[in-house]
Amino acid sequence: MTELQRVSQETMRFMRGKYELDEISDGKNELAFRDGDQTLLTIRIHKKYYDFQIGPHSVQVTDLESWEEAKRLILARKKPNRKPFPKENAVYSDCGHRCDLCIHYSGCTEEYRARLREHHARVYGGSWTDLPLCAGCSHGGLYGKYDCDQKKCVQGKGVTRCLDCAEYDCGKATAGWPPAIETKSVSADDVTWAILPYVAGQYGN
Repeated sequence: MTELQRVSQETMRFMRGKYELDEISDGKNELAFRDGDQTLLTIRIHKKYYDFQIGPHSVQVTDLESWEEAKRLILARKKPNRKPFPKENAVYSDCGHRCDLCIHYSGCTEEYRARLREHHARVYGGSWTDLPLCAGCSHGGLYGKYDCDQKKCVQGKGVTRCLDCAEYDCGKATAGWPPAIETKSVSADDVTWAILPYVAGQYGN
């Protein structure tokens, strides 16, 4: 992974994990993070760098060091406003993700699943929501026999769960796919209910 790819991932993890904002793209090379008509951050995408516009400040971001400078300006401009998901009824999978927030979890009510389906359809399209329901790792998982990539990984590590692995933060425990700066518009609610549950460490677990 290149330094710029790491910047891309860290930026999206930070912005989505700390703030509830709509992500508005021009469909070409610009992505803005907005709360109503107030813009916190605008990212202009170039081949070898990003231009971060934070209020009157402009930062050319090429590596994690310059990203830290941009992050400091973002935090100074607006305090984080994302609230973590409640933990009272949390159900954790062996890889540390919240089963109870997943559209495929068989323990969800149909009313809750229907609500999630709307968000997922906008982010991923409709077909992804039609997979069989999953009972969770401790009850057999998907299909009752399916081994996900995380389970295949821990088999060679001498542990039974990602959570027990000394290299838990290796990145392989991330469900779905890593976030990245891209020219796609996504609402704040869609980020909350269709993206964050599948990104490690994003939802206050």
